[in-house]
Amino acid sequence: MTLRIAYLLEDTHLAGGIRVAAAHADALTDRGHEVTLITKGGALTWRESRAKWVHVDEWDHADLSPYDFVVGTFWKTLFDAHRLAGERAIHLCQGYEGSFTAYADIKDQIDEAYRLPMPKITVSPHLVEICRAFYDDAEYVGQIVDEVFFRSRVAGGGWRVLLVGPAQADFKGIDIGYDAVRLAREAGASFDLIRVSQWEPIDGEVADEFHVAINTKSMADVIATCDIFLGPSRHQEGFGLPAAESLASGVACVLSEIPSFLSWDANHDFALFTPEGDAEAMSRALIRLLNDAELRERLAQRGREVVEQFRAARTGERLERYFVSRAKARTYSGGK
Repeated sequence: MTLRIAYLLEDTHLAGGIRVAAAHADALTDRGHEVTLITKGGALTWRESRAKWVHVDEWDHADLSPYDFVVGTFWKTLFDAHRLAGERAIHLCQGYEGSFTAYADIKDQIDEAYRLPMPKITVSPHLVEICRAFYDDAEYVGQIVDEVFFRSRVAGGGWRVLLVGPAQADFKGIDIGYDAVRLAREAGASFDLIRVSQWEPIDGEVADEFHVAINTKSMADVIATCDIFLGPSRHQEGFGLPAAESLASGVACVLSEIPSFLSWDANHDFALFTPEGDAEAMSRALIRLLNDAELRERLAQRGREVVEQFRAARTGERLERYFVSRAKARTYSGGK
């Protein structure tokens, strides 16, 4: 069964949410389905895409009638997806936006969007329960780590510690990461701090290297030169893609004990975990990794095993199974 699926993208800016939709589209395209990314944004310049693209000024300008499914990928797209596609509309949840501090003033609008009678698919298992609190039809399909990240590390001189994400988004915990770095250095640890963000640094941010808005290949190149990844995200984090990309690249990780990271494997043996918001614990874990080559290697090897579940082919299989089963059920019930 070949399906025609459209994803609605509010824009094409460099962001994990856009990367997820593009990766889903590629995975489904590879499995023989016709996937179109419909967006109000411009051309996608920071990542390759094998999907079809349609650019519109307004969602009403898009002809959604040919598609078996229309996927809303951000809360702002949900009302229009439901209005224009009806029972063909699907909500891809990549993190509950209503929990973000930046959206506190519009939480009621976000919750209204989540209560729409739209089936939901999630990138992380913990999001299923959150989604079901609004509408009980929710299922985990998973995230995708691009193939370019499954590579060997590049040996370099001196320790390189990686901290990824915009400091402007408090759920990324970049403030905690900076504190952990400061405490580790005060304890005598010596290393370079490598920062990557899609946005320009805010006042007070200091790093030995700071990369802004780099494309997927460049991101993979940077990660491959690093020894340790710090993932201090707070519990609002929907998935935490840079952590998974680092694990795929063989980089040992220190991660916060939040639902998204913990969901990747029940044994929790693929990284050093520290309590959410605890910079002192993260600094101690960082120092421990710097001083223990055997531990770094063990975590790097185990981490790669764990993120195999996020290869495009495996997530693509889960996506295809979801959409095909939904299409068959609709046909059986006499729906369109």
